[in-house]
Amino acid sequence: MSSKLVPFPTNFSFTLSAPPSPNPSSLFPNFSLPSFSIRLHNQTSRTHHHLHHPLLATPPSTSAPSLDDQSEEFEQAREALFEFLRDFGVSEEDSAAISSGSPRYVRMLVDGVRELDELKLWSSWKSNGEEKELSGFKEKVMYMAKEKGDNGKVAFLESFVGLSLSSAMNVARYLSAETLPGLIGKVKYMKEIFFSGSDDGGIIGKNARRMMMHLSIPVDEDLQQTLSFFEKIEARRGGLDMLGSKDVSFRYLVESFPRLLLLPLDSQMNTLVGFLENIGIPSECMRNVLLLFPPIMFFDIKVIKTRMLAFKELSVDERDIGKVLRKYPWVLSLSIQENYKDVTFFFDTKKVPKASVNHAIRSWPHLLGCSTSKIKLMVEEIESLGVTNKKLGQVICKSPQILLQKPQEFKEDFIQVFSFLEDLGFDKETAGMILGRCPEIFATSIERTLKRKLKFLGAIGVSEVYFPRVIKKYPELLVSDIDRTLLPRMRYLVKMGMSKKDVAFMVRRFSPLLGYSIEEVLRPKLDFLINTMEKPLKDVVDYPRFLSYSLEKKIKPRFWVLKQRNIECSLKDMLGKNDEEFASDFLEAESTQVPPPPSPAHQ
Repeated sequence: MSSKLVPFPTNFSFTLSAPPSPNPSSLFPNFSLPSFSIRLHNQTSRTHHHLHHPLLATPPSTSAPSLDDQSEEFEQAREALFEFLRDFGVSEEDSAAISSGSPRYVRMLVDGVRELDELKLWSSWKSNGEEKELSGFKEKVMYMAKEKGDNGKVAFLESFVGLSLSSAMNVARYLSAETLPGLIGKVKYMKEIFFSGSDDGGIIGKNARRMMMHLSIPVDEDLQQTLSFFEKIEARRGGLDMLGSKDVSFRYLVESFPRLLLLPLDSQMNTLVGFLENIGIPSECMRNVLLLFPPIMFFDIKVIKTRMLAFKELSVDERDIGKVLRKYPWVLSLSIQENYKDVTFFFDTKKVPKASVNHAIRSWPHLLGCSTSKIKLMVEEIESLGVTNKKLGQVICKSPQILLQKPQEFKEDFIQVFSFLEDLGFDKETAGMILGRCPEIFATSIERTLKRKLKFLGAIGVSEVYFPRVIKKYPELLVSDIDRTLLPRMRYLVKMGMSKKDVAFMVRRFSPLLGYSIEEVLRPKLDFLINTMEKPLKDVVDYPRFLSYSLEKKIKPRFWVLKQRNIECSLKDMLGKNDEEFASDFLEAESTQVPPPPSPAHQ
């Protein structure tokens, strides 16, 4: 609108001021910049009046009288906005939601009308070349809304997206070519993708913090924008735990990535969602990827497919690509993919098998955000415990999260864990051996995890004097879940007819049995022992190592050989000998084709 509409008195002077804008050129000419203000200075009476021109600017002045949102004028303004939105093709339901959900925008319109009424500037307007009187309050509000030039988008962004008035005005600049009904459809669709179902309980925020915590490499523009988005939410009450909440994070998502509302639904968003579903990301997990790495929404599918070639290097099965993306969507970032080359090269110099490295990255892809200098420091700490290059592959394969620790924290944790093991009777060499066998022990809580397992052993009847033997044979016991792993095996053995004292004796003699699967190991072997071999459970109590041998490759072949010769012997005599000893003792030095027993670790 022309400034000629405002007759300034000769004894007033004015200045126009505006802060720099990231988009100085007007993206739609009729949209008034919100930050411009006119300051009127009464030179003669020294009385200062601060007026915001309602057609240029317009958040209500803090010195202006408060407006009751339940006042008659406010309700009329809402009705005017409702009718204004209906003229743009917005549905009745959405028009009602926007007009009732944008009180700041409505208040801005009402204050603007009031100020122009006070200045008596409504006398006449040029409309279509003819003089036109604006007399009714609702008519003035509708005209005010029209002159804003945003066609209802600011009110929509306040109500549907939750933006502040100033942010809504800034974002609306990007959307001049978009229709309001089209924007409403996009926002509804995106909210459904991002926030369908109930609140995630802070899981996405926890993942975001973990990703940020383990990032120590230079980042590209996509990651930088993502980090800025996270930081906006982290600065608010509730922090990143609110990342999965649509009432909080969607507005920051739009503020950080306003181009989001320019994306075409059919050719971009629908295509992207369909593609992600095809690679194993179900709809209920879609937000895990999109919220943790929003730039993916602007990627062409061809770009994503090209960057997914990195998964081939990781030996990831096509069916598991979605799992890796859900854990660490940053794997599609160029800076992360470049770092993969550096990480694999470093481990190659340490002669760590590539298969071990890839397995570690598949389990904890956050390693790809760590610089090789940080990883090197952790490797040096692990090597100082006596872990050789050959065993290093086992360590990072079994417990890659150790590499994500800070060296100083690892030292402190190791000192505490070593002290714990030392109290049990282990020396440093044995502690290093345990680290190579079960490195997870050095990344767990002594009070909440390790000591609880000792209490468990005591509760089932294993005395403290046998703790070192039990742990040395099966250190994984210390990091096993009591309720989901240990207790079910104990209960199964008792159900089969063993006493609790029998079970404690078996654990004391051969603790690895606590790690065997009930369905795949315990049940079939005990069934064969009782129903086919016709031996009592007492035999396996006396020789629990029976459960470690392969049923098909060792137990059955040797049993049938002995049965054919009507030879009776103990389980230890049948299975505890190598092939030569077995043939010498039972087959009169005849050669046998009984294969050697596999390692108990493979049972």
